[in-house]
Amino acid sequence: MRQAIGTTWIMQLVIIFMLIFVAFLALTINFTKAFKIKNELITMIEKYEGLSSGDEGSISLINNYLRYNNYSVRGYCDDNEYGMVNLETGTMESADPKEKYYYCVSKTDTSTVNLPDRARYNIRIFFHFSLPIIGDIFTFSSDGSTIDINHPIEDIDAN
Repeated sequence: MRQAIGTTWIMQLVIIFMLIFVAFLALTINFTKAFKIKNELITMIEKYEGLSSGDEGSISLINNYLRYNNYSVRGYCDDNEYGMVNLETGTMESADPKEKYYYCVSKTDTSTVNLPDRARYNIRIFFHFSLPIIGDIFTFSSDGSTIDINHPIEDIDAN
């Protein structure tokens, strides 16, 4: 009888450690995917030297990239940011703290006397911490910023 109780206790410990390992692995995979997507979005903004709308603009390219990668996570933006409401239509608006967005973008003016009209863009995307059986537990964000861009193009149609 003592052996049966001891074996049950060890099996419970093994299951608990396996769950902890799977949770850590799931978090790492989700964070790695979000980090890769964030870096691609930053590269697109730097390549097109700002946020431009239209069929050939950086916003359209970003939305197509997110749709192609089945990105569907939404989160909250800060007051001074723009948020993407709909990836299909490309609707970007001034962020409302009560509404969820696919990603958030803000522009920081980094102009100096010698280098006027310079800016840096900050982007935030979101990812879930989810376990296979339990599902989504938390939503985290991953932030990044571009290099300083001289004479950035920005024609965001904020509603």
